[in-house]
This record gives sequence, C-alpha cells and structure tokens, in this order.
Amino acid sequence: MKNDNNKNNRKSTTDKSVKLTGVNFVPVIVIVVFLLVWQAACTLHWVPGYMLPSPIQVIQAFIGDFPLLMSHAKVTLIEALLGLFCGVLLGFVCAVFMDSFPLVKKGLYPILVISQTIPPVAIAPLLILWFSYGIAPKVILVVLVSFFPMAVGLLDGLQSVDEDMIKLMKSMKATKSQIFRYAKFPAALTEFFSGVRMAVAYSVVGAVISEWLGGFSGLGVYMTRVKKSMAYDKMFAVIFFVSVISLLLMALVSVIQRKVMPWSKVR
Repeated sequence: MKNDNNKNNRKSTTDKSVKLTGVNFVPVIVIVVFLLVWQAACTLHWVPGYMLPSPIQVIQAFIGDFPLLMSHAKVTLIEALLGLFCGVLLGFVCAVFMDSFPLVKKGLYPILVISQTIPPVAIAPLLILWFSYGIAPKVILVVLVSFFPMAVGLLDGLQSVDEDMIKLMKSMKATKSQIFRYAKFPAALTEFFSGVRMAVAYSVVGAVISEWLGGFSGLGVYMTRVKKSMAYDKMFAVIFFVSVISLLLMALVSVIQRKVMPWSKVR
C-alpha cells in the first residue's frame, strides 16, 4: 500500500513537471532551436543573404532603427486602440441587441457572417478613396475587423446562460436589465474577454494593412518604405515588432481578465 502511494506521488510529480515543462520551457526551446537553425543557414550561406537576413542582422536593424520604429508605432497604436475601442463597443451593443431581439439576430447575423468573406485588403482602398489619407480610414478598418469577433463571441456567451436560471429570475419578477446584469453578462465574461483578445490581435493587423495602402506614418508605411529599398533585415525587424505589440496587448487583456475574474483559469 505504501509503495502504491509512493508510485502515485511520483506519477503526480512527473505529471506536474511535464505540464510545467510543456507550458514554460517547450515553446522557448523550440524558438531557440529555430533561431539557431536560421542563424546557421545564413552563416553557412545555405540561403542567399539578400533573401534572408540572419537573426543577428535583424536585431541590429531593429536597434539601429529603434527611435524611428517607436515613432511609427505610436501612430499605429493610436489607430489600433481607437478602432479597437469603437469596434468592441459596437460589437457589445450589437450582441446585446441580437440576444434581446431574435428578429434582429435573424436579420443581422447572416450579414455579419457574409461580411467576413470580404478581405480587409479589398476594403482599405475604398476607405482611402472615401476618407482620404488621414487617420479616419485606418480607424474604420480596425473597427470593421475587430467588430465581428467581439459581437459573435459575446452573443454565444449571452445565449449559453442556463435557461433555468433565467426562468427563476423571471419568476421573481426580475426585469430584463436585471437578468442581463446579474445572470447573462457575468456568465458571458469568458467569451467577452476571448472576443477582446481576438479583436486586439486583429486591430493591430488591420491598422498596419490600412497603412500599407496609403498614409504618412505608421508601421505599415515604414514597411512599404523598407520594401522599396530592399532592406530585408528592416522588414523582418518590423514584422517581429508588430507581433510583439500584438502579444503584449493580448497579455494585457489576460491580466485585466484575471483581475475581473480571479476565479477563472486564464491561459
């Protein structure tokens, strides 16, 4: 019996260590190996240097252009955050209306789905023609790409509430606003933050895409300039920089979710 307990303890410890390793160290190891292979391929000239810069060259380009990158990133972040706020707010209102009025859902939901078949690259030139080269077309495009995940995610959360709880609250003469406040929205918080995380990622990408097609500053404008000068090291640097910005914003949303929902397990 004692041996069985020892075996179970060892198994539990092993499972925890494997889980810890899977969460904390495996991605790091994969990334390090990938960078080492990439560096070796460039150093040994397996790939022409003008096509693929080495990680060291990318880091050097990032450090050399860091002040310029930060000035462009400021513009992109303003566009992304403005569009994200409007998109999340619009998606929230739309989800609440579709949940409250089934007829609105039947009429609006198919249109939302169809809208996602239109690529943002196809919409951006029209927005620039309509609203010129200022900040307006960038913010509108970010609103469009961040609206859908917010609206659909929150709608799924609102409609997954236990029906028995709704019936119980109605039997106690609860109003629709009280049902929403005390039952539906708390139950949909997980889907709400999941939608916000997706919207955050899309917002930065949407801002960069809109800047590709017209603008005076921003990371997308920086990309087009270094592309024309064939500076591949700077192109890779700004690509990784955009990824880091998106990851940091998504991590910030996760931190806020932990504060709002301390009982939930946030990855």
